[in-house]
Amino acid sequence: MTTPFLQSDITEYKSSVVPGLTLTRHERYLLLQFPGPFDSLSSAIHGGGVGKLDRAANIYVDRFYNVSDPEKDIEGLFREWDYSLQSTAGLLTAVRLEYASVLEETGKDASVFCCTTAGVSNGARAGSERTTFPAYQPGTINIMLIIDARMTQAAMVNAVITAVEAKTAALADLGIRDAENGLIATGTTTDSIVLGVSQSVLYSAEHRYCGTATDLGAAIGRTVYGTVIESYKAPGVKPS
Repeated sequence: MTTPFLQSDITEYKSSVVPGLTLTRHERYLLLQFPGPFDSLSSAIHGGGVGKLDRAANIYVDRFYNVSDPEKDIEGLFREWDYSLQSTAGLLTAVRLEYASVLEETGKDASVFCCTTAGVSNGARAGSERTTFPAYQPGTINIMLIIDARMTQAAMVNAVITAVEAKTAALADLGIRDAENGLIATGTTTDSIVLGVSQSVLYSAEHRYCGTATDLGAAIGRTVYGTVIESYKAPGVKPS
């Protein structure tokens, strides 16, 4: 587990478990570049849903960011940076980019890479009575999860469920509470996730399940849990 960009002179992190996967730090964003088109399932503002992605950008905005159309805003940035609108996912974060945490695991039938930026000032508990808003605010726990394996679409959905459970467990163990009602938070009001799966033919097994009782689900749980904890506790981090 590491926070690779805490040292200002480091701008690139190469995955040790997913060949060709790189994470680079730019002035305004983190760019996760896949080694090819990956199957994706995402809640990203731009590039969300089910499809194919070859990169994901986690874009920094300050906590006062307030635009009427954040997707259009991201599209403008992607045009400026010369990234494909069709194959690039875009997320927004109010967490300083140097606090991004990375954790990787490898196994016989899959390898997992996870990068998380985590701030919790708008911690919230799902299912509780609280104020809601129609407008979008920048995401505070953004998870970029890459799996080098073969997976069914059902298993990909299962992977997101497992990732969210791990995030919630991390918040509980950190003692993060809903700012309005004091209950243990299950997330923040604007969390986002990007899941990319290689579907590599080098793996003979196809994963049909990805819950916490599976080897892959356990690896997802550990990497998400660990990166949420580390990003939140990064030296000097403020709960934003």
